[in-house]
Amino acid sequence: MGSILIYKKDGIGKLTLNRPEAANALSKVMLEEIVHQLETWKEDPSIRVLLITGAGEKVFSAGADLKERAGMDESNVREAVALIRTMIQKIHHFPKPVIAAINGAAIGGGLELALACDLRIASENANFSLTETSLGIIPGGGGTQTLPRVIGVHKAKEMIYTGRNLTATEALQTGLLLRVTYRKELLDVGMDLAYEISQRAPIAITQAKQAINRGMETDLDHGLQLETEAYEKVIPTKDRLEGLAAFKEKRAPEFKGE
Repeated sequence: MGSILIYKKDGIGKLTLNRPEAANALSKVMLEEIVHQLETWKEDPSIRVLLITGAGEKVFSAGADLKERAGMDESNVREAVALIRTMIQKIHHFPKPVIAAINGAAIGGGLELALACDLRIASENANFSLTETSLGIIPGGGGTQTLPRVIGVHKAKEMIYTGRNLTATEALQTGLLLRVTYRKELLDVGMDLAYEISQRAPIAITQAKQAINRGMETDLDHGLQLETEAYEKVIPTKDRLEGLAAFKEKRAPEFKGE
């Protein structure tokens, strides 16, 4: 059985981190499998939304595989960290919405993976931390950049400097999470959210994602220009005409991604 499990149905791709015996730690093999799957699904028109979760009931991902890391020299460590960054960047730049359904602890690189996703929901037993400074290192998968953007600089510095853990309730209050649910209901809630998004016009969703992500990195005037450019890309689509026709005819639209 591979380090990840994949499932595809009704416009939704589900990717499950599948090393529960190792706290779903991000081994080299797992990272390579994730990167390969993201590349495979990136251009797949049958995938409109991606959902990422972890196997087991206690841990979403404990981050880097420290047992594997302990046997590496400095050159190998640099390569391993670069591979985590590559995986994180491919999730962040995935052209379709990515939902993290966090089924337990998200630690270090596991939290950085979740931060790269567009939307995050979690089970009530989930918790969140960046513990790298206790190991003599810093977050290397984007955590020093993404966490402050999500929860604010002050709280992010506290978490990174101290390694402090956030409960699911605290994470919800900081804006790290969109929703907290009962553990047994997590995947159902995640799939329902994914399905709701999948029914929208896929080209419009992709352009909205790009406009938001790129706009957050610039000033408002430039952001509005990015929005204008994204809007221009949806005007000539068949989906736009279908949306208007469905509204006029008082029916649900059938978007084709064209």
